[in-house]
Amino acid sequence: MTMDAQTASDRKRNMRRLSPTELKRPKESLRDRMSIILRSRVAIIGLVIVLFWVLVAIFAPVISMHDPLAQDATAINQGPSARYLLGTDALGRDVLARLAYGSRTILMLAPLSVLAAVIVGTFLGLVGGYFGGLVDEIVMRILDAIMAFPTILLYLIIIAAIGPSAINVVIAITFVGAPGVARLVRSLALDIRVRDYIRAAELRGESPWYIMFFEILPNARGPLIIDSMLRVGYAIFAIGTLGFLGLGLPPPTPDWGGMISAARKYIWTNPLSVLWPALAISSLVVGLNLFADGLREESTRYQ
Repeated sequence: MTMDAQTASDRKRNMRRLSPTELKRPKESLRDRMSIILRSRVAIIGLVIVLFWVLVAIFAPVISMHDPLAQDATAINQGPSARYLLGTDALGRDVLARLAYGSRTILMLAPLSVLAAVIVGTFLGLVGGYFGGLVDEIVMRILDAIMAFPTILLYLIIIAAIGPSAINVVIAITFVGAPGVARLVRSLALDIRVRDYIRAAELRGESPWYIMFFEILPNARGPLIIDSMLRVGYAIFAIGTLGFLGLGLPPPTPDWGGMISAARKYIWTNPLSVLWPALAISSLVVGLNLFADGLREESTRYQ
């Protein structure tokens, strides 16, 4: 074998090891990714708000020394005081403690439900977008049928059928959110699958599953990550709504939506017991939206 032939053979082997995605653009370092966030004031404000609630969830026992389930018959529907900084509810429970411990619940369930929806939706979107034809029609028509139902109605049907619990809330949000993720991933897959590096992978004999998960998916991760952040906010609203309707976490578990529902009867005598959990939900959702919007704007400018 000549030197030129051997060099060509080595080049082919190296091309076989490296994916087109790796050859297409340099690998981004953590510093590059952080610089995108730090350049956006909107993203920084959103990140600060989200980190505030993350710290509240972590240090909940330090923030309030009271048990969120303990009832004090001598302090029912009281306003803020030295003992109870944010007051108490109708059962004499510390609002601050229930707010802090409730942040743990919502910060665990919302990302978990969105992660499950992203996994299911990404799989369906990649299959429909890459294979196309009859497979795409079947998958998309089923998802369209699910999306035709009002979101609240779907939540009510699912929870009424399987019962209120933490895992069932995750299942309901996954079922409702997966079609939207699938449509996003499908649209990205339809655009990416016609590019040259996908054709090159097909000519190399790569399997469809390899192409979908190692060639298409990495190039669709940017919009998917930003969309997932927004969906965490939608999931927080969904958990709060289900808790308000009595279909979320069973009592006496600290639940921001449940706190609003229980306190609304006393809104004229103790309005702060309604205000605090409502502010908690709205601030966390606003923080996530600001972070996602800032990251999207800077990512587009960076590209």
